[in-house]
Formats: sequence, structure tokens, C-alpha cells
Amino acid sequence: MKTERSQALFEQAQEWIPGGVNSPVRAFRAVQGTPRFIAHGEGAYLQDVDGNRYLDCVGSWGPLLFGHNPPAIRQALMAQLEHGTTFGAPTELEVQLARAICRAVPSCEQVRLVSSGTEAAMSAVRLARGYTGRAKVVKFEGCYHGHADCLLARAGSGVATFGLPDSAGVPPNLTADTLTLRYNDPQSLQRLFSQMGEEIACVIVEPVAGNMGCVPPLPGFLEQMRSLTQKYGAVLIFDEVMTGFRLALGGAQELYGVTPDLTILGKVIGGGLPLAAYGGRRDIMAYVAPLGPVYQAGTLSGNPMAVAAGLAALRLIEEDPSIYARLKARGEQAARGLREAVLDTGVPATVQQIGSMLTLFFTDRPVTDYASAKSCDTNRFARWFHGMLARGVYWAPSQFESVFLSSAMTDADIYLLVQAARASLKELES
Repeated sequence: MKTERSQALFEQAQEWIPGGVNSPVRAFRAVQGTPRFIAHGEGAYLQDVDGNRYLDCVGSWGPLLFGHNPPAIRQALMAQLEHGTTFGAPTELEVQLARAICRAVPSCEQVRLVSSGTEAAMSAVRLARGYTGRAKVVKFEGCYHGHADCLLARAGSGVATFGLPDSAGVPPNLTADTLTLRYNDPQSLQRLFSQMGEEIACVIVEPVAGNMGCVPPLPGFLEQMRSLTQKYGAVLIFDEVMTGFRLALGGAQELYGVTPDLTILGKVIGGGLPLAAYGGRRDIMAYVAPLGPVYQAGTLSGNPMAVAAGLAALRLIEEDPSIYARLKARGEQAARGLREAVLDTGVPATVQQIGSMLTLFFTDRPVTDYASAKSCDTNRFARWFHGMLARGVYWAPSQFESVFLSSAMTDADIYLLVQAARASLKELES
């Protein structure tokens, strides 16, 4: 496999971009390699600048529900391009997208469009504090809600990859009111609320964790969270940047039957372009400026190109309601094949999957929280990752990430994935 052009570009990039990348996990540092510079994506496949072709299991970290470059989204972008790229003023498309989101997501009576998941999470927490008049925020170890200062406390994603408990440049006073608990531990949540429930503004959680790998909630965890926040008057925030419009039309909250007060959305709602949103109950959203005292603004919020792509993506879902059953079947097919490969090779590993989200953890026990995720053998994962890459499968370059399958994948693609995984596992033991 040739990598000369990627290597040359990475050397140039490191001269002009910190670490050579514009988001840390892309640097391949966790797997000790050179990142592949991508030239083209079509359907379920990527092609890098050296001409290597890969089955894409990353899917741009979640947005590409339909694979790369779907015609309907491409056509929507070309049509909007004829009218302009940005106006800094309201458009009809924004109204259409907001209406579509509110009709689909159980918790959303109103939404505010923004440009990134970080911005949406930061804004939702500020809104919860403004609405309740309280300061304390509860989050969970290994859950990543963007890089806003108050939320960079025992986060997952790239922070987990590099083993950083928080970030330099964040003064201690900015995280002093952030209370961090163990994921999937309703007892610790109960104890915390019994001690200081009247001080807690909000609980923010990934209803299915994806930033320490794919970790579904254990039975009762989300339900306990909903009950306690209602009892003590705190705001429950679901971070559905990953799970929204991916696990179900209404996201994880539809799947698990637990409705939060506020929801953070991103990835799929932008159809592959930078777009996110936060939304929820009308009485809470009424606190957002210009109606209320909680300020949030953005020059490119509701950007017409991103909104056009997002609308096209949601229309594709509406036109094909069976998409989630198919994605779930693909995920189960891949997980089943990976589990068989693990058993056949004897490598200590655990496969966790829900819908089209999936992680192969290099540990012999179930992963239910950040501590069990961190018990994985990351050196073994790195070797396995490079085996997959050499066999034409582009997997997430970190043990602590979910991969995302797309509706563009076929039976043959899943077979390729499983066979590559089996060969790469065998290679570990040779």
C-alpha cells in the first residue's frame, strides 16, 4: 500500500497546522502512524491521495448516514449555491428544518440552529443555568460534549485517546461547578442529588456513549436520571450529536422512551456540512435571546448551504422509514461476524453495538463505563487497526471511538469488514 503522498502532505501540514491536523484524533498518534489524506468519497468507500481505496467505517464520525456524496444532498447543495452561500439573515429553509426537527424529536418544541456540537452543548448548558438560576452541572466520565471549558472535565473522545483528564488553559474555577460521575451508575447519581439536588442546574449525558467507544446505557440508568431531575427541578440534557437521527428518527430518546428537557443535535442534521442545534421545551427555549436573557448568537448559524444539506438528509429519511431497520441489521451483521472472529482467534476482545454504532474493545469484559473502557489494550488495538487499514478497511484510529456504518454498505462490504477483522486478529497472535 503506497502512502508517499499522505506522508509528504502530513510533513507539510505539521509546518502550518498544530500537529498537522485540525482535530486531534485525525493525527493517528494513538495508533502510531501517518494519517491518510483523503481525496474522494463515494458511497461506502474512501480514496486517499495515493489512490488507496477503503471501506469507510468512520463516516466522518457519524454524519454520513447514507454514505459519501449521495445524489439528493449533492443536488440540494448545487441548487442552493445558485442563490448564495450565506446571508446573515433568516431564510425559509431554516423554518423548514426547525419544523422537521421538532416533528421528529420528542423533546423538541423549539430549536436554535448553530454551527457545531460544541457550540450547541455550551449553549444548552448556559440555557439550563439561566433557566434554573443554578450553577452546578453534572456530567459523566468518558462523555464528551465538545471543548467548552466547563465541560472538559474527564471527557472522552480525543481527550480519552491522549489520556488527558482535562485541558491546559482551563482555569480550575471554570470547572469548579462541574460534577463528574461514573457512567451507568444510577446509585452515585442518587447520592449526589440527595446531597445537593437544589444546587444542580442540569445533568448532561450521551444517552448512548460514543466518545469512549460504543457504550449503551444499562437498564434504569436514563430512567433514574429523568426521575431525579424532575424531582429536584434540574434540566435533563441529552447530547444526541451522535445518536440523533442515527439510531431512530427521534434519536435515542425515542429508542429508550426517555424524554429530556433539552436535546443537542448535530452530524446527521447537517447532511455532511457543519450544522448543529439545541432544542427542547418551549418554556425553557423562551429564555434564549432575543426572547429571554440567555445570550447566544452566531454569524453562520442556520447557514443556508448547511441547512439545505440537512433538509435533504431528513427528507431522505422521511421517504425511507425502513432505513433504521436496515442500519440495525447491518450493525448486527457486522457485530455477529466480529464476535465469531474474536471467538475463533481467541483474542480477548468485546464487541458492543447498537443500531449502526459499533466498537471492538480489546478487553475480555463488557465495557459499561470509562474505567472499563480504559482497561483496553491500546497497543493491541493499534496493531489491529493497521491490519485493517492494510486490508482496505478504514476504522476509527482510536480505541475510544465508535464507528458508524452507513446505508450505502452492502452484504459484500460487511463480509469484507469481517474478513479483514478476522485476518487482522489472527495476525496479532502470529
